[in-house]
Amino acid sequence: MTTNTQTLVTSRTKGTALVLAASAFFATSGPLAKPAMTAGLSPQQVVSVRIGLAALILLAGVAVVRPSLLRIKRGDWRVLLGFGLFGVAGAQTLYFAAVSRLPVGIAMLLEFMSPVLVALWVRFVRGTVLPAKAWAGTALALVGLAMVAQVWDGLRLDVVGVLAGIGSAMCAACYFLLGEHGLTTRHPLTMATYGMLVGAVLLMAIAPPWRLPGEILVADTPFGPVWTLLVTVAVVSTVIAYAVGMSALRHLPSNVVSVLSLAEPVVATTLAWAFLAEQLDVIQIIGGLTLLAGAFLVQRASQPSAGGQLHPTTEDLAAVAQRD
Repeated sequence: MTTNTQTLVTSRTKGTALVLAASAFFATSGPLAKPAMTAGLSPQQVVSVRIGLAALILLAGVAVVRPSLLRIKRGDWRVLLGFGLFGVAGAQTLYFAAVSRLPVGIAMLLEFMSPVLVALWVRFVRGTVLPAKAWAGTALALVGLAMVAQVWDGLRLDVVGVLAGIGSAMCAACYFLLGEHGLTTRHPLTMATYGMLVGAVLLMAIAPPWRLPGEILVADTPFGPVWTLLVTVAVVSTVIAYAVGMSALRHLPSNVVSVLSLAEPVVATTLAWAFLAEQLDVIQIIGGLTLLAGAFLVQRASQPSAGGQLHPTTEDLAAVAQRD
């Protein structure tokens, strides 16, 4: 194996590990946020606090540790605004809107149709021919997701809910595509920080966190006071998850990352079973294995050249930031 091939394989392996890690961090949001909502907070309030706190943490942390990463060019604003509005605020808000009108399983399936949208964009807009195995793996992963979500349970049609779910899928696709595009010139922490700031402004207008009832914030849950859950969701499920997810897009193309990210509902379901005593049946277990098999097929089908270093290294980006 040549040095170049070894580098490509190592980068693809690292990217896969980062995607799976990001999916695990994202998946903790459900088990952590559910007790807060049970205590009396609305989904909109939870997501507003989640994104708002994450934006403050990222901004303060980057300003102290790597202030050069906060310097951006005028031409970067379009991508950053789009990433924040669609990839952060839009995906979160529309998903919760879908959940409020549809069974959770169907809302989840609609949102996680995003890999299909990403694949279609890559194929017909970018003109990149994807291997047949990539399409087969994507379809297999979606079948597994339907089994995990059990979409047939309480099936009912609500036009507004379906449209919200489709909208959340489109916004999730923007997360992968705009994130990948932005990383051609910006550091993952730059993308995550500004995306979170833009998303926070919009979400705070919808559900101002300063209007949260104090008695609910200090209410006890099986995992501690509500406010500690919100802080944990902001740090673990948002700051770390988005930073790691952006880093993965430096090693793998968006269509591969979007399919591998389907591991999130599998992890979320497992965590809910382990910590919230939610039922996990045989069909869901088989669905989880099917989903992971499909994701593995897509990862293996990705071209070796696509698994290489897609974007500049950290050192290259640091040098660019210092010159800006």
